[in-house]
Amino acid sequence: QGQEKLSCNPKKENGTHVVLCELGNPMKAGTRITVDMELSVSGLEDMGDAITFHLQLRSKNSPSPSNASVMVTVPVEAEAEMELRGNSLPATTVLPTSWHRVEGSQRLEDHGIKVEHVYELHNKGPGIVSGVTLSLAVPHLLGDHILLYLLELGTEGGMNCSHHPTLNPAQV
Repeated sequence: QGQEKLSCNPKKENGTHVVLCELGNPMKAGTRITVDMELSVSGLEDMGDAITFHLQLRSKNSPSPSNASVMVTVPVEAEAEMELRGNSLPATTVLPTSWHRVEGSQRLEDHGIKVEHVYELHNKGPGIVSGVTLSLAVPHLLGDHILLYLLELGTEGGMNCSHHPTLNPAQV
């Protein structure tokens, strides 16, 4: 008939987290009730694709062999927004038209002007992310001519980096 807020208490029972809610006492035989519950569960990052709740109706009155029990599986969906920021140092580079690369040289300056490209991958949340793969394609050839000589790749913050086969081919 009317709506009432339930008083629920979390506790541990046999190593399992249990939430007990008192629905009413005494309750007349044949009484029908509907309960809507909203649960807030944290720490689901490593729970997989779903979480299962075991719901059971128990009576404190005379023992009943038909204590109704049901399993409810709820899908877990993580939400996180990723942002990629990039910078080049120096931001602008001008190579003189009279400059020519020195074949076979081991000196950096004989291969062009050094430009460092820095990329930062940020998680703007709200969820935690893991197993992220960032693929970065860098044009290193213009026709048959070297456009960018890829010298090295590096990472910070516990990331792994797989190197491209065209990385530092002259071993400068």
